[in-house]
Amino acid sequence: MSADPIEEIKERLDIVDVIRGYLKLEKTGANYRAVCPFHSEESPSFFVSPARQIWHCFGCSEGGDMFEFVKKIEGIEFGEALKILADKAGVELKKQDFKKRNKKKELYEICDLATTFFQKQLEKSKTGKKAKKYLLSRDISEDSIKKWRLGYAPANWRTLLKFLEGKGYDRDKIVKTGLVVRKGSKSSSGTKQNFYDRFRGRIMFPVFNLHGQVIGFGGRILSKKKDAAKYLNTPNTPLYDKSKVLYGLNEAKVEIRKRDNCILVEGYTDVIMSHQAGIKNAIATSGTALTSRQLDILKRYSDNLTTAFDMDVAGDSATKRGIDMAQAKDFDVRVIMMPEDSDPADMVAEDKEKWKNKIEESKSIFDYYFETTFSKYDKEKPKGKKKIARVLLPVIKQIPNKIEQSQWVQRLAEEFNTKEENIEAELRKVETRRNDYYDKESTENKEEPKKKQKSRLERLQDLIISLTIKDKDIIDEIDDKVSKYFTSAHKQILNNLKEDKEDFEEEKIEDLYNYLSLKAEVDLKDVDAEEEVQACLKQFKKLILKKQLSKISKKLYKAEKEEDQEKIEKLSEKFNKLSKKIKEKDGKKEK
Repeated sequence: MSADPIEEIKERLDIVDVIRGYLKLEKTGANYRAVCPFHSEESPSFFVSPARQIWHCFGCSEGGDMFEFVKKIEGIEFGEALKILADKAGVELKKQDFKKRNKKKELYEICDLATTFFQKQLEKSKTGKKAKKYLLSRDISEDSIKKWRLGYAPANWRTLLKFLEGKGYDRDKIVKTGLVVRKGSKSSSGTKQNFYDRFRGRIMFPVFNLHGQVIGFGGRILSKKKDAAKYLNTPNTPLYDKSKVLYGLNEAKVEIRKRDNCILVEGYTDVIMSHQAGIKNAIATSGTALTSRQLDILKRYSDNLTTAFDMDVAGDSATKRGIDMAQAKDFDVRVIMMPEDSDPADMVAEDKEKWKNKIEESKSIFDYYFETTFSKYDKEKPKGKKKIARVLLPVIKQIPNKIEQSQWVQRLAEEFNTKEENIEAELRKVETRRNDYYDKESTENKEEPKKKQKSRLERLQDLIISLTIKDKDIIDEIDDKVSKYFTSAHKQILNNLKEDKEDFEEEKIEDLYNYLSLKAEVDLKDVDAEEEVQACLKQFKKLILKKQLSKISKKLYKAEKEEDQEKIEKLSEKFNKLSKKIKEKDGKKEK
């Protein structure tokens, strides 16, 4: 086996098996395909090549090896993807030098140690036992308490701080986890800082990342105190970003993919009790309204979202904005009609079958909007119709699929006993705000910048090389006059093809070759290589001439500025010759 853990992992694992753990793959010839999890599409353009151990989407242009796939699908850094695949492959990663180890590692250790501390307090301390009694009274089982690692934070000001310091962690690191609050700041005069536990006298719900590591906490107050919030959550930290975290997703992700549906509830106990009742595809947002980032993460597992939220259809609540955002991202949204003053946890405690039935009886988001709106206003009166239209027209306007939109236009016309044309006329007057807050959300979240797009010249080089891989008989069509303008990577691939070699000097060139080979097999499968390469070479030569013309134009401008008559004449002659060549090529094309 290789001494390099990356190579060893690649030797032990097959990319098809790795990706199959996340997506449903369909065999197509020598490759596999799937609907891409990284952008919305109906026809599958995501391909996996077992021969080359790479994946590529010909729709959004994402691609890479198994490490790149795990990084992107899990939303993690390379080091974390390496650990996941090493565990899967049974490869032991050597311990890094203490000074070089991941800066986040200590923060994970502190959070995990704090969780264990809270768990022990729940079992052994006097008030902790009272907290456990409360949990059991809510019908949360012993097994669930252990599974979700529930605990209790003592009411004292520095109990956790002292415990963690006793384990050798310094205060600055503990503060970074959000478990301890720092008041005051250091100054040259030596002002004393005050440190104290953030969570005191609370039942603790650890929040986990996708790999089951504790990254934050939610704390529920045990005894009612004046001005004390019922729930207190970890602030944003290097580990915990509430706009990205979904409580319970580490436990629910497999079931969500299996059922192709996600049940979104509001609280920690709703998630725990749903899982306890066998509804293991339930998750919750972590103390925030539904965000664009959370939806992007959910999109990896399913396009179907069933919510148990209380929504004001006519209002502009954060919940409704989150649902609108989900629709903008092409989620199929359904709503569970909850009884008044009841939540999923209460329903499960009373009778878990009731909760299961409620999920089964969920309505499409538009059925929900229509039913709730028509129940509020009288459709027989002009004033009632006006109010109904004011609520429902913006909802219908934001449906991205025009066929689906027309169905709801038809239904509203039937309810109002009017022509569809009248509804459509009113619909055109409506301005939807969906994109406003959708764009704002994306801006606030500072999404990763898009990959640099390849130039037209680079794309043509890709296509020419792919066509040559598909049919090596056309390789002589690409003469030195053309290839001298290729990038160094494309030149090396072309030279290797001429010499019938597949070994490359650099890994990035080999990656490009693998991608172009997959493109030849998949994207160009039904293309006439000889005919297509001729068209590509014509375009390529024309673009090169235009590029040269642009350079001469700049030089000519400079010569005119400097009043260098000799240069002007020489450059003008070159400019005219190139212009004539380009016109000739355009003329041939027209004929």
